[in-house]
Amino acid sequence: MKNRFIIFCSLSIFACTPSAKEQPQNIAKPFSTEGKTVFAYTTADSSLLRLTPTDSVGFKEMNQPLETQICVFVNPEKTFQTYFGIGAALTDASAETYAKLPKEKQQEILKAYFDKKEGIGYTVARTNINSCDFSSNSYTYVAENDKDLKTFDIAPDKKFKIPFIKAATAAAGGKLNLFASPWSPPAWMKDNNNMLQGGKLKKEFYESWANYYTKFIKAYEQEGMPIWGITIQNEPMAKQKWESCVYSAEEERDFLKNNLGPTMHKEGLKDVKIIAWDHNRDLIYQRAQSYFDDPEASKYIWGIGFHWYEDWSGGQPMYDNIRRVYEAYPDKNIFFTEGCAEGFDASRYNAWVLGEEYGRSMINDFNNGMVGFTDWNILLDEKGGPNHVGNFCFAPVHADTKTGNLIYTNAFYYIGHFSKFIQAGAKRISSMASRSQLLTTAFLNPDGKTVVIVMNQSDKKTPYFLWIKGKAAEITALPRSIATLVF
Repeated sequence: MKNRFIIFCSLSIFACTPSAKEQPQNIAKPFSTEGKTVFAYTTADSSLLRLTPTDSVGFKEMNQPLETQICVFVNPEKTFQTYFGIGAALTDASAETYAKLPKEKQQEILKAYFDKKEGIGYTVARTNINSCDFSSNSYTYVAENDKDLKTFDIAPDKKFKIPFIKAATAAAGGKLNLFASPWSPPAWMKDNNNMLQGGKLKKEFYESWANYYTKFIKAYEQEGMPIWGITIQNEPMAKQKWESCVYSAEEERDFLKNNLGPTMHKEGLKDVKIIAWDHNRDLIYQRAQSYFDDPEASKYIWGIGFHWYEDWSGGQPMYDNIRRVYEAYPDKNIFFTEGCAEGFDASRYNAWVLGEEYGRSMINDFNNGMVGFTDWNILLDEKGGPNHVGNFCFAPVHADTKTGNLIYTNAFYYIGHFSKFIQAGAKRISSMASRSQLLTTAFLNPDGKTVVIVMNQSDKKTPYFLWIKGKAAEITALPRSIATLVF
């Protein structure tokens, strides 16, 4: 494609959308392809296709496929985990960038992300408790040494972040599953007396810090923004140059079962979900074992959160680690809580690998038991920030705050191939491809529609058959593309 990036100027392409457990479960009614038409929506490299309707084909008889015929095999009668939702983080950086946009561009970005018909239908949002790296400065909600939290005030959030979250919630139809994560307690609660550079929460402040979460939740509720869930700590094994706090598995478990969990229940917040870990796939099984094998800790945990940054050393993403947790603890939810393309460079807005990283990760993680996906910053400026420690990164959409233009990377569309079509409460179903260049996952929606995502990682046009119980629909996967098939 000759143009360096695509400016998203029309949402009309979205207007044509048709309205978990470890052991597979047989659904009540046998599945049939009789009379069904497969509608395909495609995003492809070196083309103008972006979630664009490209095919509508019926099923024909096809018994035993030949070895030379490429197939995507789907079995809607074998179901697995229940889908929760997809969304992104509404950070200070995203909110500040949004506030700098002209009103019409603000409305465009809200519709693009949250509108269920004309956008990609996000239903989940994350935000930060206290400051994080994607804040313009470090801040907390209490005065120095206020152990009793008498000065607690979310005033820092009221200028940009709360108005942005409220606007996003309205655009999502009045409901957004909002969860919040702390990057660091106040400096005086930590053994390094610093919100940055890791450090640990001092034990004498465990109860104060547990109360801090409840005050945050209640303050947001008073602002008309219910908190669906919290994570205990963002990246609890990372000493970062930005806000961070380190917990071993045992420390996180004990803080939860002795302080945070009981305090949440005592304060009437037992229905607010608690997510543990909130870090990479590499240690997820060891952390899961530490939390879930302890009945007193496990009873407070809705699920385990994870990020995708474990390949920082040049290795491959450790997708199998998600499957191991799913196999061992099928009653717990596995939830992706953060991921982004790092190393911002404005000359790479149109790099196709940006979206492919999302597609590859989402397909593999859903197939291994993930229930939902939360991208990192929903919106960033033309520098990949703002960020008070200089670790700028990509978002699916960037705003040029000088011109007011919005720049949509292909990551926005790749995520949309999932979020726009899969409904809350959907069941993942069996789906697999007969050639390695095709990645696939599939879901059965509550409304009875089947959703199959097929990603072509190769540079070759790949004809294939969508095969279900002796019937097949013939479709072509364009080079470097992702398609959603709905029927």
